[in-house]
Amino acid sequence: MNKKSLARTAFALCGAAAFVAAGYLAGTRHAATTSPAASVLAPGDKIDPKTGRKVLYWHDPMVPNQLFDKPGKSPFMDMQLVPVYADEGGSSGIRIDAGLQQNLGIRYATVRRREVTEGFDAVGTTQFDESMADVIQARTTGYIDHLYTRAPMQQVTKGEPIASIFVPDWLAPQEEYLALKASRADATLLSASRARMRAMSIPDGVVTALDRTGRPQTHVVLVSPENGVLTELNVREGAMVAPGQTLAKVEGLSKLWLVIDIPEALALQVRPGMTVDATVADDAARHFSGHIREILPGISTGTRTLQARLEIDNPGMRLTPGMLMRARIGAAKPLSRLVVPSEAVITTGKRSVVIVKNADGGLQTAIVTVGNDVGNDTEITDGLNEGQQVVASGQFLIDSEANLKSVLPRLAGSAAAPTGSASTPAPASTAAASPTYETTGKVEQITAAGITFSHQAVPALGWGAMTMAFNKPAANAFPDIKVGQTVHFVFKQTNDGYQLTKVEPTGGTQ
Repeated sequence: MNKKSLARTAFALCGAAAFVAAGYLAGTRHAATTSPAASVLAPGDKIDPKTGRKVLYWHDPMVPNQLFDKPGKSPFMDMQLVPVYADEGGSSGIRIDAGLQQNLGIRYATVRRREVTEGFDAVGTTQFDESMADVIQARTTGYIDHLYTRAPMQQVTKGEPIASIFVPDWLAPQEEYLALKASRADATLLSASRARMRAMSIPDGVVTALDRTGRPQTHVVLVSPENGVLTELNVREGAMVAPGQTLAKVEGLSKLWLVIDIPEALALQVRPGMTVDATVADDAARHFSGHIREILPGISTGTRTLQARLEIDNPGMRLTPGMLMRARIGAAKPLSRLVVPSEAVITTGKRSVVIVKNADGGLQTAIVTVGNDVGNDTEITDGLNEGQQVVASGQFLIDSEANLKSVLPRLAGSAAAPTGSASTPAPASTAAASPTYETTGKVEQITAAGITFSHQAVPALGWGAMTMAFNKPAANAFPDIKVGQTVHFVFKQTNDGYQLTKVEPTGGTQ
């Protein structure tokens, strides 16, 4: 009894696959299999007593070429024949029973609009913000008396001493000022002496200290103007310096430049003001954002990339120059786009399709043009309208173009057969006398009543690849066949289902 229940479930799933595949045929070929007049009842029409709808014929979905003129149990499978109604097909697509949809876990989603940011991914490199660079220069001739930093790339803080300079030329004007002050010279002479010291680049702090202490100073200590890195150190202790000579350069770290390399093919899409969201490899959850400030002119001949530059904050000084960052460049303003769940899109390799639910409940496929993925959604640029219902789960029924190609031609033949008066449904007795069929598969289970194979397609019956149980002619038939073997087997149709007539391993006869 359990074995038969499993068989019924397997056959029901296969039947659903055939139905949905038929919908694919209806959507892609736009072929109406029935006319509007086909649903008009006339004397002699077959009526389904459960639904009151006009029935064209009954069939077994696993044997679509064989038609029956009355309901009953399939002579091929352990299941009831399925009616095909006159009001199915055409532009309304195909129908799947609501209970079967629930059993198969078919779920729907609505085509909706979403604000998305168009863009692309790129790689950027952090650099010092040159606009924040400070240089430390000598204002007068002197000698480096002491260096407090010994090498470039040392981090320094604001006010930290860099170098001490001995300036012998400062001694004479300071002594002159002290002599005038001691002789009680008038204010005009003292003011002129102060002006001379300022002209010789003696800092105001030194002049103030001279008034307070009465002792001349011949050394000046140069300090860092901000927190950062000493990127240049151009002198050594004892070296002579001249006015205007750059002794050191300090680059800040509170802000950095992010220079993004943009492929040449996307160069025309980049504009100042576009948003940038960047992350580093060691902490993808931490985002650094900004706007492109300027596009650097010229394409690199080595990498064929265009460079764009923006300024990013560096709280905690976690970023250092030279780090690679993954950047997402987006439009300055979000755009409205149609989206569907990504799982609703079936990509066959040549095209993308979705299964659409019509207003009357029918299902049919629609070829769509997809855009970018936005989280768990996919942009739809053509093929759907806002508010339509699409199947968001259950696409495994038609999960590859190979399956579509093997199933649809058989369904096309069976759907066209009953449209004319010359195609009279064959009686059930004709179906019993059927030829044998063969295929190759792997043995999954062996019982006294039958063998279960995961087998390849059977084109003669319109079957795709599936896992299915076949009856044995006797309990002790095929004793040498083992689970896991790959075999070639032959079977025929009987009143009790499909019965094996021959089973042999692919390497020889058993």
